[in-house]
Amino acid sequence: MKTLVVTADDFGLSLPVNEAVERAHRNGILTAASLMTGAPRWQDAVARARSMPSLGVGLHVTLINGRPVLPPAHIPNLVGPDGRFFNDPAKFGAALYFSSTARRQAQAEIAAQFERFRQTGLQMDHVNGHQHFHMHPVVSAAIAQLLPAFASPPVRIPVEPPLFRAIADRRLFRLCTRAFYGVMTRQLRARVMAAGSSVNDVVFGLNDSGAMVEARVTTFLEQLRPGVTELYFHPATARWSGSDNLPADYHPEAEFAALVSPRLRTKVEAIGARLTSFRAAFEA
Repeated sequence: MKTLVVTADDFGLSLPVNEAVERAHRNGILTAASLMTGAPRWQDAVARARSMPSLGVGLHVTLINGRPVLPPAHIPNLVGPDGRFFNDPAKFGAALYFSSTARRQAQAEIAAQFERFRQTGLQMDHVNGHQHFHMHPVVSAAIAQLLPAFASPPVRIPVEPPLFRAIADRRLFRLCTRAFYGVMTRQLRARVMAAGSSVNDVVFGLNDSGAMVEARVTTFLEQLRPGVTELYFHPATARWSGSDNLPADYHPEAEFAALVSPRLRTKVEAIGARLTSFRAAFEA
């Protein structure tokens, strides 16, 4: 069976993101959203989620390019003078390897994000990481330890299938990304499955973040195979100002348009895919 989970990341980042999530779930193909529990509009996101019980809401673990849940003074090795997480994945990833203090602070922040999610009263539909930082061994170990206390929600494994025949652009980049992520996710997969959680088979969006427009998504749907596939997006109804923003080269409004496109809904039906949330994909 072809099972399709359609996710919006960065739920809670801004009102335009939250509005896009709500409208794309009510009127489009969106089935899940990943909540940033430290983001500026996370409470608005939770309020909207409570009004949509069919939306699967998961935790978007954030340790980079975002805001923490813990007070910055409690995690000085994770944040800059502005109280925000650093925005250099390579540098921060190395710090987690070599600094026991940074590791302890990261573990505390991850636990705080899980706990804030618990306090929402929502069932945790899935777990993933902002900029896929949940692949980092320190982060994946902390997540795996927490999963059983949250009924072992599924975890995103960010590996995209080879699409070299279907997608003509950036073939070398796609090949390199597949090789890199394939290695990085092996330990993540083993840890979360040992914790009793399920994982998706493949994901689409890894190499096209910010560019999940209708034509591209149509091509992905044509490549769908049996198993659990996730399509993930970064939709918004409009751009906004401020430090909590999406990259300048992203197209959030076009991604939102794709999610509510009647043509994509028809395409999903034509290929016989079952649209569902993450947790429901494995409970059926």
